[in-house]
Amino acid sequence: MPGLDPSRSFVPLAIAVLTVSDTRSLSEDRSGDVLAERLTKVGHRLADRAVVPDDVAAIRDRVRVWIADPGVDVVITTGGTGFTGRDVTPEAIEPLFEKRMEGFSAVFHRLSYDKIGTSTIQSRATAGVAGATYVFVLPGSPGACRDAWDGILASQLDYRHRPCNFVEIMPRLGEHLRRGKA
Repeated sequence: MPGLDPSRSFVPLAIAVLTVSDTRSLSEDRSGDVLAERLTKVGHRLADRAVVPDDVAAIRDRVRVWIADPGVDVVITTGGTGFTGRDVTPEAIEPLFEKRMEGFSAVFHRLSYDKIGTSTIQSRATAGVAGATYVFVLPGSPGACRDAWDGILASQLDYRHRPCNFVEIMPRLGEHLRRGKA
């Protein structure tokens, strides 16, 4: 049965939050606010936060900086996962993935379906590992950010969560970087 193991201590992570939007500034960023509030409330550290326009180069450049920063464990983006011409976040970030996390998208859509029904298919939420850093790409709505954090990320980014979690395998994420490409 999944749950928290009280014999384990919480391990705080450094999490960067990126909002992708042509229209929002940091002061108007409700989705980024949801993520920042939730992650700090449970004890993680907000490593950095930024807003960039819906532009492949701008998105990719910001995420690359965080992936290369040993002080950032996790990157969460919000926005740009739809189907309009300006929605380019998956195109910007997926080429950075060394490993895709197919299960994240599947579970996100399952949770989202329970809330918004078939409208969930309008999101291209995705996740993966790049440079030993977890990267999660979420839709731009505050509700989707709440659903992803509350339903997936809060437990998977908690070392106490059983039967397994992302934190316990973090030391091994970069094995391929140390031994060279397979």
